[in-house]
Amino acid sequence: MLLYNKQKKKEMVKGNRILISVTFLGSAGPIRFVANEGDLVASVIDTALKCYAREGRLPILGSDFNDFLFYCPMVGPEALSPWEAIGLLGARNFMLCKKPEEKKVEEGNGRSNFPINGSRKRAGGSFKAWINKSFSLKVTTH
Repeated sequence: MLLYNKQKKKEMVKGNRILISVTFLGSAGPIRFVANEGDLVASVIDTALKCYAREGRLPILGSDFNDFLFYCPMVGPEALSPWEAIGLLGARNFMLCKKPEEKKVEEGNGRSNFPINGSRKRAGGSFKAWINKSFSLKVTTH
C-alpha cells in the first residue's frame, strides 16, 4: 500500500491538470476534458478529436491532428504550434478548425484550357475559316 501511494504521488507531481473547453467550427457546442499543463497542443488536438468521434458528433472531421488548426481566441489570431505546451498559454478555451484544402494544379503544364482573354480555339480550326475555304471561287484555266 505504501508503494502504491508513492507511485501515485509521483504521477501527481507530473503537472497540474486543467479543464479544457474545445469548440469545433461548425459543431453544436464545445467538448470539455481534463488535460495536463505539460501536454503538447498536438496531443490535446488528438484527444479532442477522439472525444468528438466518441460522442458521434457531426460533421465528421477525421482523426489526423495534422489536418487541423488550433486557436486560442484570448492569445491572438495565429494558430498555435502543435509542439508547445498547452499550459503555457494560461487560457482554457480553444477553437479547432480544419485546415483549408490546397487547390490541386491540373496535370500537364499547369495551365487552364481557356486563355486569359476568354477566346477559345476549336480543334478543327475556326468556323469562319472553314466557310471561306469552302466557298472560295476557284477559277481554273485550261
